[in-house]
Amino acid sequence: MNPLFELAFWGVLIPDTVFVTIAVTLLLTGLAALASRRLKSHGLSRWQTVVELYCGWIRGTIRDVFGEDPTPYVPLIGTLVLFIGFCNLLSVLPMVRPPTADLNTALALALVVMAAVPFYGIRRHGLWGYLRTYVRPHPLLLPLNLLGEVTRTLALAVRLFGNVMSGQMIGAIMVLVAGALVPVPLMILGVLTGLIQAYIFGVLAAVFIAAAVQVDVRRHKEVHDG
Repeated sequence: MNPLFELAFWGVLIPDTVFVTIAVTLLLTGLAALASRRLKSHGLSRWQTVVELYCGWIRGTIRDVFGEDPTPYVPLIGTLVLFIGFCNLLSVLPMVRPPTADLNTALALALVVMAAVPFYGIRRHGLWGYLRTYVRPHPLLLPLNLLGEVTRTLALAVRLFGNVMSGQMIGAIMVLVAGALVPVPLMILGVLTGLIQAYIFGVLAAVFIAAAVQVDVRRHKEVHDG
């Protein structure tokens, strides 16, 4: 979809999604700051209950993927899922284009995951230990392993962008053809789809990171099974 508006700044056109992204970031940051105040171990408020349920769900999901302590990965995966899910919910608002419906935003989020993979891999195995994973099981596979890093990042971005943009386009077409009331069930379906896409993005990010930090574990299992 085309930008709803663009502002020129020093000869650079800044689309509407940039301002929406900044607004969402500030809003979520403010809510996180408020949520971290006056935390209790008992007599939980409704707000703290919701936060702890969300964090517990993220921890459980990551634990299922990694099979180990999920604590180091909860901040990144939890933030990605929350940010993407909130952005996708904006699709129900008129005259607001979700940032995730912009390929630039989707690509930026995918690049965050791409950078997180070597970060966690190096932290677990060290620089040379991680770099050696690109020449396994044979050095001739180095170009293919590097290409795989790029292609899966693009696939992650295109998957998110395509699903959100298609939902926006279908909703807009239905409003024009059928009026404002008929597309309501479709909008509800779009909200569910957007939340599912946020979950899928987070799970895929966890899978990519797990593949980098647990390469020795997987190799040991392959040798043992062989």
